[in-house]
Amino acid sequence: MTVKIITDSTSYIPDFLLNQFDISVVSQNVVDEGRCERELDIDQEKFYEKLANRNDLPSSSQPSVDEFHEVFENHIKNGHEIVGVFVSSEMSGTYETALMVKHIILEKYPKAKIELIDSRVNIMQLGFATLAAARAAKAGKTVSEIIEAVQRNLKRSRILFVPETLEYLKRGGRIGTAKALIGSVLQIKPILTVKAGKTGVFSNARTKKRAIEKMVNEFYENIKEYGLGDVIIHHIHCEKQAKSIADKIGQKIDKAVGLAPIGPVAGLHVGPGTIGIAYYTKEELNK
Repeated sequence: MTVKIITDSTSYIPDFLLNQFDISVVSQNVVDEGRCERELDIDQEKFYEKLANRNDLPSSSQPSVDEFHEVFENHIKNGHEIVGVFVSSEMSGTYETALMVKHIILEKYPKAKIELIDSRVNIMQLGFATLAAARAAKAGKTVSEIIEAVQRNLKRSRILFVPETLEYLKRGGRIGTAKALIGSVLQIKPILTVKAGKTGVFSNARTKKRAIEKMVNEFYENIKEYGLGDVIIHHIHCEKQAKSIADKIGQKIDKAVGLAPIGPVAGLHVGPGTIGIAYYTKEELNK
């Protein structure tokens, strides 16, 4: 029996990998001026151009019950088992919605096997965990073995990112107002990460350039000690800068480093100009 892997759109896994590993994606949504639009249907360039020139912020919402139900039921009807890996429940109601739909599906298909994982992370840290699940599924592993592969990956992964400004985090309520105020007044540029399922401060620097240098140096130190599994550079509407960073890292580690643009749902909370790095190591990270 084949195990199908499902994640949500805030994993931002590149399309070629989604296709290669046959990963299903349920879309989160952006709510703006009374309209609810699927993240996967939004033109990112137009979205960020508009976002940079407005005072209010759109909001985001988890995938719809109907979309979850359709994806789950299609796999179950075709005789598949399901493992779902979703964004942190501290950041979104996605995991809770998936659980609710799982129970609805089980009422109709009591023999169905559906296992859901609250990753406690987001963006490509979530993406790498999902890919670990997909690789295990493709190798014919059982549901239990796939879940173990996800948990092992999560213990070896990290996301670090540097926003252009703290204003989006402040307005979106994703980081303490006091931290946002201090950062804007003193011009401190934080290096952010995800801790215990929430956005937190990893370190800081006086300029964005220095913050990015510290972020990249942390990556180098981690892979020197724990080995490199994989790495990708995130960006929000600043591809040229992201590519420059990816190329420099690639030359140093002798490995091509890809880019993963951050979509509107995560992007509206941190804002254009954000640069990040997501990676996992061969051995467990001492976080």
